[in-house]
Amino acid sequence: MQGRHLLLAAMMAALSTGIQAAGGSAEAGKEKTAACIGCHGIPGYRTSYPEVYSVPKLGGQHPEYIVRALQAYKAGERSHQSMQGIAGSLSDQDMADLAAYYGGER
Repeated sequence: MQGRHLLLAAMMAALSTGIQAAGGSAEAGKEKTAACIGCHGIPGYRTSYPEVYSVPKLGGQHPEYIVRALQAYKAGERSHQSMQGIAGSLSDQDMADLAAYYGGER
């Protein structure tokens, strides 16, 4: 029985994430990219903190993925200090707007 409740909770979370991303405004998201473009706006950019790695491109990502990733950083489930700090300052609407903007960008 507990497994069913966990599955239902996961399904509801996924559904609400999709709704949040779908409710975002690409126009509003474009106005909120200041914290993103410094790393994610440079093609082929590599960072050295906390280790050297290629910074992922956001343009064209699925909006639901972007929202889930930002929520995971905000909750501390993803461990990148800079992203945790940035995501921690975002509201659900900010996340949905950014996801709508980057999801529609190619």
